[in-house]
Amino acid sequence: MKTVCLYFQVHQPWRLKKYRFFNMGVDHNYLDDMQNRSIMQKVARQCYLPMNALLLKLIKENKGRFRCSFSITGIAMEQMRVYAPEVLDSFKELSATGCVEFLAETYSHSLASLASKEDFAQQVKLHMAALKKELGVKPTAFRNTELIYSDEIGAAVAEMGFRTMLAEGAKHVLGWKSPNFVYANAIDQKLRLLLRNYKLSDDIAFRFSNRGWDQWPLTAEKYASWLASDETPGEVINLFMDYETFGEHQHADTGIFDFMKALPKAVLAKGNGLEFATVSESARKYQPVAVLHCPHTMSWADEERDVTAWLGNELQNEAFSKLYSLKEKVAQLGNPDFDYVWSFLQTSDHFYYMATKWLSDGDVHSYFNPYDSAYDAFINYMNVLSDFMIELDKALEAKVVKALGRSARRK
Repeated sequence: MKTVCLYFQVHQPWRLKKYRFFNMGVDHNYLDDMQNRSIMQKVARQCYLPMNALLLKLIKENKGRFRCSFSITGIAMEQMRVYAPEVLDSFKELSATGCVEFLAETYSHSLASLASKEDFAQQVKLHMAALKKELGVKPTAFRNTELIYSDEIGAAVAEMGFRTMLAEGAKHVLGWKSPNFVYANAIDQKLRLLLRNYKLSDDIAFRFSNRGWDQWPLTAEKYASWLASDETPGEVINLFMDYETFGEHQHADTGIFDFMKALPKAVLAKGNGLEFATVSESARKYQPVAVLHCPHTMSWADEERDVTAWLGNELQNEAFSKLYSLKEKVAQLGNPDFDYVWSFLQTSDHFYYMATKWLSDGDVHSYFNPYDSAYDAFINYMNVLSDFMIELDKALEAKVVKALGRSARRK
């Protein structure tokens, strides 16, 4: 029996409005409310609502034998609450089936794991609280932003109390080994790792509608035969992808919903030797076959499977270092409004928009990108950040003056 582990990532960033130099000191609302509302409602209509309804139907039809897992970023949940509350309700319905697992991650889909262990833990704590509040769940499995992983990051996740973590089945890390087994973290071997089978995942996420692909059209029966085949050896086949694959990246007219509708029946057909399981169920069912050694950071992005999609050029690195140089000031101020802005400015998408990797991965980098160029993204972000820094310094100064005034009155 082989286990099929389906996992979907749900994320939408808060997009910044066009913020010019002349806005500084005058306008402290940094978000493009109209665009954020428009995109969330469009994706809700084309992906979240129809796909959630389909998954609920598939769970009921297959009497719980169809199972899957999700993670939803905190800022995506915020937008759902404001612009599409019916989406949150539909996720609650899925949660109530007992057949859907929700994973923890960073609240704002941030790169905190690359910057600060303390901030990383704080972001995860915020996300756990949001999941408890919105869906009533307490996750035991973890998925870092963009599957960013290393031995050290895995050990930090284990320290937070998680038992299972997702990572990329990157060839440069695995070598000859297969991603279709459970592995263990090299520092804390209690942490189990599920590794994405990127070929089979990307067959759905990226190649499904490509008429030039030699396997087009992809049917559920054909795909299930690949999963069941001896040419796909192993114990657990991890199919991890963006949830927006369904209806957004792959539009409804490609047949993606019909494919998904037919998939459980094809996978669970007698004689296939296949079953569905959630992330935690898969990790519990199988013993780790080996320790995964990953001293350098990897991710699921681009051909390199590293972090250069976010921190691969001077623009990105300057913006990132400037942002995190404010960490102590924000903590010292302890103001919820500033904490909130600091949080959404950490979202990895802001740095992704500054990428200059416009070769084989260009289409992915341009998806939902509101900027004409990496430089435009950088300038806009730095303008916002500069205003935030000015306001932060003013607020700290006012706090000091207030404290001195209280001290003088006591004397």
